[in-house]
Amino acid sequence: MTSRVTGRGAAGRPDGRPVRIRRATARDAKRLTALVRRSGAYEGPYAPMVAGYRVGPDYIEAHEVHVAVGEDEEVERVLGFYALVLAPPELDLMFVADAAQGLGVGRALVAHMTGRARAAGVSDVRVVSHPPAEGFYRSVGARRVGTVYANPPAVMWDRPELVIAVTP
Repeated sequence: MTSRVTGRGAAGRPDGRPVRIRRATARDAKRLTALVRRSGAYEGPYAPMVAGYRVGPDYIEAHEVHVAVGEDEEVERVLGFYALVLAPPELDLMFVADAAQGLGVGRALVAHMTGRARAAGVSDVRVVSHPPAEGFYRSVGARRVGTVYANPPAVMWDRPELVIAVTP
């Protein structure tokens, strides 16, 4: 499934050209890993969480991983991606490139993800959010259902647990 969206507020780019969401392939692994490791959302105290993180080809092949791309001339630029685990349903990863934040890419990825979840027969998707991202998830309809407490040394901070309802 490939989606195209245009317009600055609806996953558009500043230059007005469209953003495309497509299924990730094993060849995307290095670019997705780089996007995670360079994320400005994981600077400072959050940096250790992604320092050695890797999105591997095996992970991409095992899960619903979709990437938002923009095309500059002949080069495809990764603007963001998400990973949906279906059993049990959870948004395992979602990252938007720092330069693409605020352009609607995240909203387009969530809309795409809910469409994929709906097609798989899922009614709700769990999100264990990075604390600064909770507001974003709530703005796209997620509701908070609890807290996932810190689990040192892997995760040093409490995280909000949310649910996104997938309407039929």
